Amino acid sequence: MSHFSGAQCKRCRRLGVKLCSKGERGLGSKCALARRNYPPGVHGPKGYGRISDYGLHLQEKQKLRVIYGIMEKQLRKYFEEAKREKTNTGFKLLELLERRFDNIIYRLGLASSRRQARQMVGHNHFKVNGKKMNIPSYTVKRGDVISIAKEKSLTKGQIAENIKTMAKKEIPVWLFWDEQNKKGQVVELPQNNDLDVGVDTRLIVEFYSR
Repeated sequence: MSHFSGAQCKRCRRLGVKLCSKGERGLGSKCALARRNYPPGVHGPKGYGRISDYGLHLQEKQKLRVIYGIMEKQLRKYFEEAKREKTNTGFKLLELLERRFDNIIYRLGLASSRRQARQMVGHNHFKVNGKKMNIPSYTVKRGDVISIAKEKSLTKGQIAENIKTMAKKEIPVWLFWDEQNKKGQVVELPQNNDLDVGVDTRLIVEFYSR
């Protein structure tokens, strides 16, 4: 079970953004932020008040953690890896997060949320290039082919239900879903204009560079 279980909606309200990490529950009027657009706690609907410079930086970092459902130690590790690359650190950080296997399953539409995708990956529901892959943090590469490990998952269960609604979802241009063969592929790595997830990576880079 995810370490964020039971606190997703509170996190959305505390950060003041709709992170939609709970699939259908994060949509429309079902979203806690839509119903109560103020932070949780005893102060009630008094708004989000003034926030310090440090608080702004911390908030952006926390947003990114919650969006991708990762621990602080993991995010710092991704940042250190991104910093070593000869490119924009913020862009590289988002690219590495987008290339996580659980995120690919979510982006393809095989899961309704990243949290569900992480659980499915952990339960051996998918393959990468014909081999079972149960590591959510596995970093996909250009050309990797994602398939469903069990034939019965195509006809019943949560994966089958998610496949039925795929047409309603927009798959990123750097991914491809072969409807006939029920396989996905990483056709290219995400580019800068593919990485708008609603966070200011400049603030995150500054936070970790203090």
